Amino acid sequence: MDTLKTHRQLIRKILTDYAKIPYAHGNIQIETVFGSESDRYLLMIVGRDNRRRIHGCLVHIDIINGKIWIQRDGTEYGIANELVDVGVPKNRIVLGFRSPKRRKHTEFAVG
Repeated sequence: MDTLKTHRQLIRKILTDYAKIPYAHGNIQIETVFGSESDRYLLMIVGRDNRRRIHGCLVHIDIINGKIWIQRDGTEYGIANELVDVGVPKNRIVLGFRSPKRRKHTEFAVG
């Protein structure tokens, strides 16, 4: 199977599984947003916690030049760890939320 196609499927499955987990408090929904043409994948939180409006991005992943760029990761375990657990090599994952200077000190790709 094509690596890019496999990466897309794995990202969609991981984010869909996260979206099934109920939010701990408030009337908050977890939504997936998949842009297959742009290779952009989001996990959003939307709703209300009492009187406070909640709207934000929990996870943002892009596929850029064949690598998985994690732009935002608000999960406890870590999306990079989830990807490694399902077989994605660390050299195909970029921690985009880290500065390029700090990325070179991780086990993951620098960009």
